[in-house]
Amino acid sequence: MKYSDIGGQAVMEGVMMKNEEKYAIAVRKPDQEIVVEASEYPGIIKNKIIRNLPVLRGIFRFVGSLVLGVRSLTFSASFFEEEETEADGKKEDAAMGITVAIALLLAVGIFIVLPYGISLLFSKAVSSFFLTSLIEGVIRLTIFVGYVAGISLLPDIRRVYMYHGAEHKCINCIENGMELNLENVRNSSRQHKRCGTSFLLIVMMISILIFMLIPLKSRLLRLLVRLLLIPAIAGISYEFIRLAGRSDNPVINFLSKPGLLLQKLTTREPDDSMIEVAIASVEAVFDWKAFLNEQNGEQP
Repeated sequence: MKYSDIGGQAVMEGVMMKNEEKYAIAVRKPDQEIVVEASEYPGIIKNKIIRNLPVLRGIFRFVGSLVLGVRSLTFSASFFEEEETEADGKKEDAAMGITVAIALLLAVGIFIVLPYGISLLFSKAVSSFFLTSLIEGVIRLTIFVGYVAGISLLPDIRRVYMYHGAEHKCINCIENGMELNLENVRNSSRQHKRCGTSFLLIVMMISILIFMLIPLKSRLLRLLVRLLLIPAIAGISYEFIRLAGRSDNPVINFLSKPGLLLQKLTTREPDDSMIEVAIASVEAVFDWKAFLNEQNGEQP
């Protein structure tokens, strides 16, 4: 198995794939035509040296993936809404940064502030700081898994999860040395160690460990430290996910198991029409034939 560095995201009736600075969004329109838009996105940091620094690159790529994700979702949604005017398009571009900021604030509020606030209710009954921090972590994980499971019940989200499965199947297909065609993708796994779902779960797990190691008496200071440590935790989590995608080490594989299990909720088996869309997105940014030739030691 060979690491490809290609990754992606499911969107409304489509898939976005990214390879280095190139990305492509493939969407199946209501008339069943597949439309593909390819472009480039270097990320929020243009300097290649800075944006590839260990730990920091995880922070940069996380924020960059949010920006690109909103852009991709907006593009896919445009095929299922009434025709927009040029002014509407400019308003959406201006609102993209606000949308990302709001999404980050909501995530921090729901998965950091809320669990911390609930854990304080146990402080009178539990005197141990470590135990209180563990309770906080369990609450955080419960909220996260409950959220993922809850939205999976929505019909529209279920279809997005099917496209998510198609995205993973395409990546697994080429990384396992198979030609990218309908049959091979159909028979590939829909779980992948580099998935964003796994990344978020690792963030939750690492936050439990780090927060338990910082005993502070002040409640306000503990909350402030949690907020300030979010970027560092995201950076560390990215390094683990990156390592997991490149390694078949038994220990790494074992630590990746919880994320793979959680992906059973965030991915669904796609139908053939969805796989076709995912293949179109991959082929717009990635020369999988050259990749397979290199993997097999053949000359292009």
